[in-house]
Amino acid sequence: MSSQRILIAEDEPNIVESLRFILERARFEVDVVANGAAALERLRRERFSALILDIMLPGMDGFDVLRAAREDRALASLPIIVLTAKGQASDRDAAMAGGASAYITKPFSNAEVVAQVRKLTGM
Repeated sequence: MSSQRILIAEDEPNIVESLRFILERARFEVDVVANGAAALERLRRERFSALILDIMLPGMDGFDVLRAAREDRALASLPIIVLTAKGQASDRDAAMAGGASAYITKPFSNAEVVAQVRKLTGM
């Protein structure tokens, strides 16, 4: 069985390192981009099983990436986990209304992230 590829759109190196470690340990293949425009470009060019998306990204923010992905027929069903420090109910509501598959706030639980990725990728 081929490995499930996860794209992480996150500009904070410590978070990237932590996510890469826990996901690779859970047997996922991990790719990383540091801004929203790069995330969309990679998603349109390569196949991924899920996207872990930060809201506060340089340039194009996570809400814009989420909106663009959901408007793109090829990406409309891609599982997208919003992982953000923005814990207000209004941010969660906006992300879920925008088509997020899950919403996790930072600081996050490693077990919760892995469980959500497994659930959404069927692994």
